[in-house]
Amino acid sequence: MTPTPDHDEIIGATRRWLERAVIGLGLCPFAESVYQAQRVRFRVSEQRTAASLLGELQDELVYLHEQPAAVCETTLLIHPWVLNDFLEYNDFLEVCEALIGDLGLEGELQIASFHPQYQFAGTAPQDIENHTNRSPHPTLHLLREASIERALSAVEDPEEIYRRNIRTMRELTHAGWRKLWDEGG
Repeated sequence: MTPTPDHDEIIGATRRWLERAVIGLGLCPFAESVYQAQRVRFRVSEQRTAASLLGELQDELVYLHEQPAAVCETTLLIHPWVLNDFLEYNDFLEVCEALIGDLGLEGELQIASFHPQYQFAGTAPQDIENHTNRSPHPTLHLLREASIERALSAVEDPEEIYRRNIRTMRELTHAGWRKLWDEGG
């Protein structure tokens, strides 16, 4: 029987993914400065049902909205014990979007999605480009829209980020991805 990871292990795995993949591969050109400034909130959910996770998500959205960006720019709500099936997780994202609307936070906050089995529409499960959104545990990334707009205003062609990420992953290959996670990687 595999021991259940504790919060420190879960956050540690998420930090390694953020440092090695998201920042290290340049998948999000805006992540490094926020991470280095320690304005990323890492929250591990203990929830075991989608309904209870939705309640915790509501609390986190309200918390992020109430905090100054200089204190907390973004939140990673990691939920390792619920929505481990990607299709269920993907369906849950619609409920998350409705919650943002119900809270009156449309145009202020949004959610980006990351999952160990992430799969973009039109790709096969094994396609390497899916790894741009594959995190160690299911994760809801709560973002401030003003932060996104500010970051994107400095980018000539925002769509190029997505295209560059696909090129990066295809050049890396599956072997390169596995090497990232070697202890020395």
